[in-house]
Amino acid sequence: MKNLIQSGIIVIIMLFALSSTAQNFTQTIKGQIVDKETQAPLPFVNVIIMNADLVKAVKTDLDGYYKIDEVAIGRVTLEANFEGFESKVYRNIELSSSKELILNIEMEESTVKIDAVVIVAKDVKDRPLNKTSTVSARMFSVEETKRYAGSNNDVSRMAMNFAGVYSSNNAINDIVIRGNSPGGVLWRLEGVDIPNPNHFGDGGATGGPVSMLNNNVLANSDFMTAAFPSEYGNALSGVFDLKMRNGNDEKHEFLGQMGINGFELGAEGPINRKKHSSYLVNYRYSTLGILQAMGVNLGTGIATPYFQDLTFKLNFPDNKFGTVSVFGLGGINNISLLDSEKDSTELIEEAEFFTGNFDTDIISENAMGVIGLTHKYLLSKSAYSKLTFAASSARNKGSEDSLSTVDGANIPRYRQNFNRTKYTTSLYLNKKFNAGNTVRIGSYAHYLSFNMTDSIYNAAFNQFETVIDYDGSTVLIQPYMQWQHKFNDKITLNTGLHYEYLTLNNSSSIEPRLGMKWAFTPKQSLNFGYGLHSQMAPVNFYYRQVLQADGTYTTPNTELDFTKSRHFVIGYDFLLSETIRLKAETYYQHITNAVIEAESSSYSLLNHSSITATIPDSVTNKGTGFNYGVEITLEKFLDKGFYFLTTASLFESKYTGSDDVERSTVFDGGYVFNLLSGKEFELGKNKIKSKKRKMLKVDAKFNIAGGQRYTPIDIERSALSGITQYEDQNAFCEQFDDYFRFDLRAGFKLTGKKATQEWIIEVQNVTNKKNPLYKSYNITTGEVETINQLGLLPLLQYRITF
Repeated sequence: MKNLIQSGIIVIIMLFALSSTAQNFTQTIKGQIVDKETQAPLPFVNVIIMNADLVKAVKTDLDGYYKIDEVAIGRVTLEANFEGFESKVYRNIELSSSKELILNIEMEESTVKIDAVVIVAKDVKDRPLNKTSTVSARMFSVEETKRYAGSNNDVSRMAMNFAGVYSSNNAINDIVIRGNSPGGVLWRLEGVDIPNPNHFGDGGATGGPVSMLNNNVLANSDFMTAAFPSEYGNALSGVFDLKMRNGNDEKHEFLGQMGINGFELGAEGPINRKKHSSYLVNYRYSTLGILQAMGVNLGTGIATPYFQDLTFKLNFPDNKFGTVSVFGLGGINNISLLDSEKDSTELIEEAEFFTGNFDTDIISENAMGVIGLTHKYLLSKSAYSKLTFAASSARNKGSEDSLSTVDGANIPRYRQNFNRTKYTTSLYLNKKFNAGNTVRIGSYAHYLSFNMTDSIYNAAFNQFETVIDYDGSTVLIQPYMQWQHKFNDKITLNTGLHYEYLTLNNSSSIEPRLGMKWAFTPKQSLNFGYGLHSQMAPVNFYYRQVLQADGTYTTPNTELDFTKSRHFVIGYDFLLSETIRLKAETYYQHITNAVIEAESSSYSLLNHSSITATIPDSVTNKGTGFNYGVEITLEKFLDKGFYFLTTASLFESKYTGSDDVERSTVFDGGYVFNLLSGKEFELGKNKIKSKKRKMLKVDAKFNIAGGQRYTPIDIERSALSGITQYEDQNAFCEQFDDYFRFDLRAGFKLTGKKATQEWIIEVQNVTNKKNPLYKSYNITTGEVETINQLGLLPLLQYRITF
């Protein structure tokens, strides 16, 4: 670990020494403005840039494009206004000399007809991109993933700072929303539902320490935590609706970055300047893998995680034939934890990074990929369609062997090879009848193909016992419709219906959705949301095989129905000023048809996560659960170089298994409190005319949450069996001490005429708090041990754009 930090510091000092002297410079801001409901270009929109004492203004052309040259770099504010439409304001956008700013804008027609050119401007920061999301939704920017301390340039970790999100594990990206399992989260990229997008994750949860979603290629996106609109389905807890940005259609630009998340190279630029077509591509390879190959001692023993991923997007807009986009995301990863090949020193080094008993050989190989094609076509001035074809695939392959305590020989324990492929077709039609009424009708059709083998070694018969051996397919169909009605500029109704049908066993679900917003003052609103949401079980549950006494196998779970959850939300929003927002919500969720064990036990799929991922042989849909709580967010958007975000959540999460006992779920921590803040300092006496533009950024994060719940260990049974055994009747009755973490981040940015460089040092868990992860029985000592999470962790990053 010490050698890794020293190597990183040396590299950063060398790169800093190569920095060139800069001069005064400016940059270009450009983009396209369209009607949000119809996607039709809006000509003659006024676009105004306010940068310090300088104001620049242009109008969009006939195709809705605008371009403003020679804008002084730094933080700028942009306003777009057009007669009969609500104005849009983007405050404190960062403009650098090395990269043109592409800002595409969607404007909404006002329901109030007036003659004035400008209707009261609305800041885009306090509302989600999807305007049919009435409650429990917020837009997040890519800059936030780069700015927030502890986020690691990762949208998952950034979202852990938002109200309602609970995390007590700093090693994985499990997104626990309002007490729900992380397996209930829907990941959608460019309108396509994608598999778990995390390296080293599994197929049923959001776990995994590193996300494949590279923030360098993402655009502003939405995060939803309850009662989401009817276009989203097969999810119980929340939605990440992620958008990829388009590449620069006039200028080639490049990026280089290295840090804990990997070495990255990126490029973007025009394919055809006249037609505004562009490309965008980014490749990343694991930093630890490269340094290990170079012979650098990483302090992790011989267990080095290897991963790489590639993201791209090609965009071809055309006024006559519509806009065609091709996009893709793919990643592979592997790690081998081979205790049989380590000496005592390597085991001690590895213990700093990887937790668990060191008497096992584990090999894990995973891959995920998605590729899609979209076609958006303007049917008329008031309607458009969007057609999408996509294919995605996920593979989880692994083996686990225990080591003999006598001679260290490998004893087979587990084998897995899951391959899941999905072909998706989606189509929707969007029609704006007038300024107050917009309807969308669409459908998703998923062809799901599986090839899964899963087996556990049975020592009594000296052979592997099949758990799953299936090669087949099924179809999931999801039609929906939604209607937005604006009674006036103060009251908006969003309603819709979602339907799910699974051909495997003819399961179906009809799901009404409803949202209402009343803006009773220009700065305050009351919001209400209701939704019935359902989700199919992970596919390996349906095809689990059970060995019978006569040697045959049965599949008792093929008739599993959808798990269902009813969401009720009431919210209050108050824009205290142009840059400060207060938001409060209270919610209740009632869960039925939860997957539980057929025989009497405490098991429920509602507790499924990266740590608690066991599967009984036979399960049913007779379980229940509920979550309720209250959340408060106080946020100051970045202004004059300063921001803060404070979130507080009080909640309770309960479930009932087949033993009819109501218990806390494993996620019932009780409370979460986050405080983030940061400040930018421009350095130099004359900041505007200085030959070098230098900036210091300091960010901090404070997080405290109720400890994760756990099941006590049955010491007697563990001693007899030689493996950890739990007291099932007392499931999740114990709770770890409160989780606490404090992170600090400092960055220095040097802006040149054609290149911008940034050096970042971050220290996570500054106080070196030993937060517990789980408990395990040590067969050597005969005692129960607490396995802790990572302690203090320093991270370095260098980034250059040109």
